[in-house]
Amino acid sequence: MVPLGGRMDEISDSSIPFPNRAGNLYQVRYLSFWTEDGLETAERHIGWLRELYDLAAPYVSSNPRSAYVNYRDLDIGMNDIVEGETSFEQAKVWGEKYFGNNFDRLARVKAAVDAHNFFRNEQSIVPIPRRLDFLGKQ
Repeated sequence: MVPLGGRMDEISDSSIPFPNRAGNLYQVRYLSFWTEDGLETAERHIGWLRELYDLAAPYVSSNPRSAYVNYRDLDIGMNDIVEGETSFEQAKVWGEKYFGNNFDRLARVKAAVDAHNFFRNEQSIVPIPRRLDFLGKQ
């Protein structure tokens, strides 16, 4: 667990991309380490983490359940970087967990500086489509 609170609560949600500070006492990291080889071992450890994640649900943030982008969680969704395009709506599922209401603003910045999504990873912010950007400004 990583303690939060104190001065972190004084920073507004929209001041920086990471909004999940005010009212949160801790960030929970779900980690497991193992030295044995094999798919069965990996599945056992990952399964245990998923069970722990589900058990923690009543005690953590919700609507949406927030996440910290530097503790990447591919279980909450991924961009389709092999086949090509991931829609803004798909990316918003995990984007809002990481960035809250800042996700739309970050997607607008992404559209301005990397409209073709050259810089991407499994959970990078996708550029907001022009049609959605136009509708959002009305």
